[in-house]
Amino acid sequence: MNWTLYEVCRTLSVPVGYRSAKKEILRALRNGNYQHESRGDIDVKNLLALGKVSAIEVATLIASSDGSMHTESPHHVVKGITVHVIKVKNWYIKFYFVDPDAWFISVHK
Repeated sequence: MNWTLYEVCRTLSVPVGYRSAKKEILRALRNGNYQHESRGDIDVKNLLALGKVSAIEVATLIASSDGSMHTESPHHVVKGITVHVIKVKNWYIKFYFVDPDAWFISVHK
């Protein structure tokens, strides 16, 4: 059987995707390397884009999360992009990475 490192880690329940995503999204928020995906209901679904929540507040929420609060799935349009969702303290934070930036889809309660 030829398993990839990703498959081995998933079988062992090691949250490789979460740890990497958390580290990178915190770095992006700290350095201002993030953008927001356009969507019709951005006024409700992305409070970071509207300035109703700060990057520091979002980073604090993400920093307090753990791997059990994280899921990932393919982007609905570009299947090769992994979309990360962190549900922490009644917040829903959805993002992905396209080098060199992180892209937020949703940041809301």
